[in-house]
Amino acid sequence: MEKTVRVRFAPSPTGFLHLGGARTSLFNWAYARKMGGVFILRIEDTDVARSTNESVEVILDSLRWLGFNWDEGPEVDGPYKPYYQSMRLPLYQEQIQKLLQTGKAYRCFCTAEELAERREKAMAEGKNWRYDRKCLQLSPTEVETRLNQGASSVVRFLIPEGETSFIDMLRGDVTFNNVELDDFVLLKSDGMPTYNFACVVDDAQMKITHVIRGDDHISNTPRQVLLYKALGFPVPQYAHIPMILGKDKTRLSKRHGSPSVTYYRDKGYLPDAMVNYLARLSWASGEEEKEIFTRQEIIERFSLDQVSKHSAVFDLDKLNWMNSVYIREANQSVLVQILIEILIREQIIKPD
Repeated sequence: MEKTVRVRFAPSPTGFLHLGGARTSLFNWAYARKMGGVFILRIEDTDVARSTNESVEVILDSLRWLGFNWDEGPEVDGPYKPYYQSMRLPLYQEQIQKLLQTGKAYRCFCTAEELAERREKAMAEGKNWRYDRKCLQLSPTEVETRLNQGASSVVRFLIPEGETSFIDMLRGDVTFNNVELDDFVLLKSDGMPTYNFACVVDDAQMKITHVIRGDDHISNTPRQVLLYKALGFPVPQYAHIPMILGKDKTRLSKRHGSPSVTYYRDKGYLPDAMVNYLARLSWASGEEEKEIFTRQEIIERFSLDQVSKHSAVFDLDKLNWMNSVYIREANQSVLVQILIEILIREQIIKPD
């Protein structure tokens, strides 16, 4: 019996939901619906300094506007709650202890200043800098003594020798030499987990079967695969989708038109038009002449096999054209309601 497909969209609440994140959530949502699976929303809010409740609300509002209803996550809960990483700290501590006890991780007491000094020395000598494992040499007694004295520390993962491979659903076999990887930090000195560690623990415990995310995460994947194996968790399937670029072939930013979903909502773009446009960035159904797809058509046709490995180019003119098609076909009462919502948000009129 095949496992139920379980995918997730896991934004960090440090700002608006940008178009790249919106397309990632769309591909996860469409894949889950196509496969009869589960779409999970998880808030990765371990960056205490930058995460805000306002950003959480903006992200939730943006996903609701796009119509990407989640099956598990904030406001709906589910069997693996809580779905905020900041509320899952005991789970991370449990797995950290497992890695420490099995010798797959170790305490590091090096200060930022010490690391900077050794890094600069290595670079001055023309060497590539990777953590030199100074603290790996500490005995258990020395570690315990320093902790009892209140010394600040992080926990690092001990990278094994050899190579790490995984199969990307878009690229095929991908292999990294472990020499290229650093003994990266799992737990920061303030007790908060790093992205790679929390991501693996949560994906494993939430039984994620497919990780569909941007290709800027490819370099994180070998580290995460090693963590899955060290913790004894099954490794999910990966699909790294290409980035969205501006017409000048640089990463999409405000100079190409605002990259946030709420900007387009507030300018009167229709959610169906935005979903249709985002779906067409790097995904092709094989129907060359067809540009307009309903949500149901996207779900029925969607396949990761048809997602390109090459970066998509954001074309505001095409989005405007697509939006005009949807506006012409929309029911007048729907357009009136959208206009009222915009006027209320702009505080031009008051809600009833």
